[in-house]
Amino acid sequence: MSTRYIAGSAVALVTPFRKNNTIDTDALKKLVQFHIDAGTDIIIPCGTTGESPTLTSDEQFEIIRTVREEADGKIMVAAGAGTNATSHAVELAKNAEKAGAAAILSVAPYYNKPSQEGFYQHFRHIAEAVSVPIIVYNVPGRTGCNLSASTILRLARDFENIAAVKEASDNMSQIMELLEERPENFSVMTGEDMLILPFMAMGGDGVISVAANQIPSTVKQLVIAAKQGNLDEARALNRKYHRLFKMNFIESNPVPVKYCLSLMGMIEENYRLPLVPLSDENKTVLKKEMEFLGLI
Repeated sequence: MSTRYIAGSAVALVTPFRKNNTIDTDALKKLVQFHIDAGTDIIIPCGTTGESPTLTSDEQFEIIRTVREEADGKIMVAAGAGTNATSHAVELAKNAEKAGAAAILSVAPYYNKPSQEGFYQHFRHIAEAVSVPIIVYNVPGRTGCNLSASTILRLARDFENIAAVKEASDNMSQIMELLEERPENFSVMTGEDMLILPFMAMGGDGVISVAANQIPSTVKQLVIAAKQGNLDEARALNRKYHRLFKMNFIESNPVPVKYCLSLMGMIEENYRLPLVPLSDENKTVLKKEMEFLGLI
């Protein structure tokens, strides 16, 4: 990790379900140990990759508690705790803190399309409700609107516990503004595996990664190589895995990555509606890539 608190390789953890739609606690514990063994810096259950919109508050609490207990202090446990209604997002954040999360990832409100002042007030209420660090999550491709760099920086300056942003856009101008204008100890993380190499070379702090579900040690190696300026190594890793990074979004995340984890014997391939399994055509393509990479 860097000197910043929230940095390095973080995994946006999937939520394993059984066929009867309940949480597969045994598989969840297995995933935690997988990431401890791989050296993942931060594990983030109950984020959007964890199908958070389909989880109840009680399930969120139990998942975070289970991950925290299994981690046993060996890996930092942050937790997804966001939604598009501010009062509910506050409730989820409090719930996550009570369950033992060391930090909270809170997605920008989706569908509502608030103004920048609306975004500010949303995150202000969350920041004032909890004491743990908050990672603001900007993902315009999924929310339908962009949380501007100026709003993110305003939040970072006004609230000590707004400690990082997960910037999941390919807006390089906005990323540069965040990196150049951020206050001290505010971390800028990418949410795009395809951008790890350029992002880290620009001075970013790390990634909150989907691909880390499948290849945690490799993602960490890529982050470190790019951060340290070992560009030949970073380019070689990026070249080898860029197809997997792209294929993880061949259909809506986390459907492809959960299929891959089922091939690896880590979880059963179960989803909660409205998500459904991959098409047979896409399963064939993704399985072929997993075989090519020696992951199955």
